[in-house]
Amino acid sequence: MRSLDGARALVLGGAGFIGSHLVDGLVAAGAARVAVVDDLSLGKRENLPLEHPAVTLEVADACDEAALRVLVKQDGPYDYCFNLAVIPLPHSLEHPRENVDRNVAMTTAACEVGRDGGFARLVQFSSSEVYGTARTAPMGEDHPLGAHTPYAAAKAATDLVALSYLHTFGLDTIVVRPFNAYGERQNATAYAGLIPVVIRNVLAGEPVVINGDGHQTRDMTHVSDTVRGTLALAAARELTGGTYNLGHGTEASVIEMVAALLAALERPDHPVVHGPERPGDVRRLLADIGAARAAVGYEPLVSVADGFARTVRWYLSASATVSTSSSAMP
Repeated sequence: MRSLDGARALVLGGAGFIGSHLVDGLVAAGAARVAVVDDLSLGKRENLPLEHPAVTLEVADACDEAALRVLVKQDGPYDYCFNLAVIPLPHSLEHPRENVDRNVAMTTAACEVGRDGGFARLVQFSSSEVYGTARTAPMGEDHPLGAHTPYAAAKAATDLVALSYLHTFGLDTIVVRPFNAYGERQNATAYAGLIPVVIRNVLAGEPVVINGDGHQTRDMTHVSDTVRGTLALAAARELTGGTYNLGHGTEASVIEMVAALLAALERPDHPVVHGPERPGDVRRLLADIGAARAAVGYEPLVSVADGFARTVRWYLSASATVSTSSSAMP
């Protein structure tokens, strides 16, 4: 991977799951400055290495262009803006207009700051959800967009907004499109994903609920691979204007994933029930990672089995720490 040593980076949504791992990756790569902007609605301060002199946190809404401009005026300009700020998919099932409006607004705010010289390169985070259910598999970057949910439509729109600022205003932009990132620190409360929900239900002694028949598939990619691919693509300045899938290149059904998690938890016989299908659920996702491989040599290094085991260990340790802290309270 080309060096990011000495780079100055603005990370929107950097206290969240993928964002905080990206911050760790930037620090490890020798970034001289990592300025995080997060409203902490889903992100957490404790996800960040704030003890490191290069890392700071500004608690602000990424929709707030004025707040971003103040930060850039005080601390910028930056070499990179990594835009991970997002309102997640489940929110769009309850508040579709707000989800679309805010997701687009966050990207537009970032682009406006970049248009005025606040940073040199925008690394825009997309989502595999923009493709919808696979029409052909594996799914390359030329797969038709077929958003099933307002969230997915918003993410497709933000990709186009970001690239429009390249074509209209010359803002150096690259789009990374992660497939089903998972791992340590994944949000376990509001709008939690499959893995933390399964672990939470098992620890609470409650049945695991699978939405629909469970045969829908996902391309599960450990967050460390997502981050490694992102940083390699970000540093490759000749890739301006490109869109790159970052996945594992394998697929597993929800039923298979639940079984693997229960085995890792040593609860293979834990009760599993089926609930109604989630509105707009994608039936099949499988990434073609050939473009990122050709561009920067991207290869996923963490197997799904190892990644699930690591993730389960982390959640069990975090749960034990919380339980110990709670029991010690007067």
